[in-house]
Amino acid sequence: MFSTRPELRGTFGMVASTHWLASAAGMAVLELGGNAFDAAVAAGFTLQVVEPHLNGPGGDLPAILWPASRGEPLVLCAQGTAPRAATIPYYRDELGLDLVPGTGPLAAVVPGAFGGWLALLRDHGTMELADVLRFAVDYAENGYPMLPRIAGAIRNVELLFRDEWTTSADVYLSALDATLHRNETLARTYRRIAESADPMKEWYEGFVAEVIVDFQEQAWMDSSGERHHGLLTEEDLREWAPAYERPLAVDYAGLSVLKAGPWSQGPVFLQQLRLLEGFDLERMGHASAEYVHTVTECAKLAFADREAWYGDPDFVDVPMDELLSREYADERRLLVGEEASAELRPGGDDPRLPAPVTGAVAPGVGEPTRGDTVHLDVADRWGNMISATPSGGWLWGAPVIPELGFCLGTRAQMFWLEEGLPNSLAPRKRPRTTLSPTLVARDGQPVLALGTPGGDQQDQWTLHSFLAHVHFGMDLQAAIDAPNHHTEAFPSSFYPRETRPRHVAVESRAGEATIDGLRLRGHDVEVSDPWSLGRVSMVARDGDGLLRAGANARGMQGYAVGR
Repeated sequence: MFSTRPELRGTFGMVASTHWLASAAGMAVLELGGNAFDAAVAAGFTLQVVEPHLNGPGGDLPAILWPASRGEPLVLCAQGTAPRAATIPYYRDELGLDLVPGTGPLAAVVPGAFGGWLALLRDHGTMELADVLRFAVDYAENGYPMLPRIAGAIRNVELLFRDEWTTSADVYLSALDATLHRNETLARTYRRIAESADPMKEWYEGFVAEVIVDFQEQAWMDSSGERHHGLLTEEDLREWAPAYERPLAVDYAGLSVLKAGPWSQGPVFLQQLRLLEGFDLERMGHASAEYVHTVTECAKLAFADREAWYGDPDFVDVPMDELLSREYADERRLLVGEEASAELRPGGDDPRLPAPVTGAVAPGVGEPTRGDTVHLDVADRWGNMISATPSGGWLWGAPVIPELGFCLGTRAQMFWLEEGLPNSLAPRKRPRTTLSPTLVARDGQPVLALGTPGGDQQDQWTLHSFLAHVHFGMDLQAAIDAPNHHTEAFPSSFYPRETRPRHVAVESRAGEATIDGLRLRGHDVEVSDPWSLGRVSMVARDGDGLLRAGANARGMQGYAVGR
């Protein structure tokens, strides 16, 4: 139960995120009398500025919230949709592409993150936009710390910026020699939105929309090695809006675990719980070879179902009731053997997997890597709680729009250009995102919010911290700090969609006995650095009103704040 920091405890409020400045902004809002949703919006906007390599205004936002006034949870879906002109024949026949590029204008969907934060503040907050946006404006105008990871992300694409994406060079290359970085153009965009009579309309129908559409008409280099125009139109932006949904839920160990629907990968968390409840994890011991093997094999089964069944339920019939049933899990659990499996094995009737990707080679520019996302959790003294995982709009994903100071997202790369799959590209469809916040309830009250960056690893790393807390008695910080692991034995959601059969990555802190035991079971073990896997944060509320929080120490950026 080694822990890098103490678990925070208090009764006023808790904010945990992937960057200390965002956590501080959220706590400042709580101190000013705002609620958890005001604080989350302030932290979310701040993250758009201080972690531009991990998220931005042009990205995406899923959140799960529990407003105390409603007494029930909601999923906020601010995942942008594909343009009307985005069709499989256009990409394959006219452009000659087998995959949606991982970077550049062809990968853009409607930018949902900014609109999602606006909707959360409008519907559940108590403060004015200018009051929660001022922290982000201040950092954009006056500077924020240029951390090594941001500089490293810029250096990875420095030649691309200099030779092709010159608008990005104008914003970011000066940061390589600076301790503080400013984005004054972005600050002006924020200010103009905050001063408008209708911020949502100004973003999706006003000057922001106009500039985005004009910029999409230019051709830019992308990860296909070609220059392409974007497809977003004024109509695409005007017709989109964030939406609320009911979360999916399963009972586990006396808790109700809540996730977003199959337009996200969130249900794999729930499917893993259904499989794991048939094993005695406590007997195995945390991070033992048997434990890591069992959890990994269950993950492979759940992610195989993700590939075969998950997609936007507005477009495809996803058999969620069956996939989350105990009867289905009992049947699937029989596939977990003593040896590492090497094939995708989805269940259900007539599952459909994408054809294996061959010949796609990442160009080394703009390919997403683990952790290219942010996360935040907030709990307040009134019983409100939220977990949010904003992402997309990465500085290396697309060229900066010079009049706005940010770039568009590239979430469309998660679509398949193969007909008949649940996640096949279609106009106005949501790509099946990897973004996956988690909320947990007990006896009809929210008790835990958690999540992590990490793409396909999100519903593995978060699950492992959850299991460490629930089964092994670790407090929030110890559960976050515990040795982590994951598998990539299924198609990546990101270009160029690799699969690594029998793969499992394990932090070296798990020990030689675990690593050797996994190899004996046939796993292709990747021994990772001791503090390298996961950036989980958590907040909790106990029945007596005690609030608790923890945040990831890996990378030295994540912090929790509270009192």
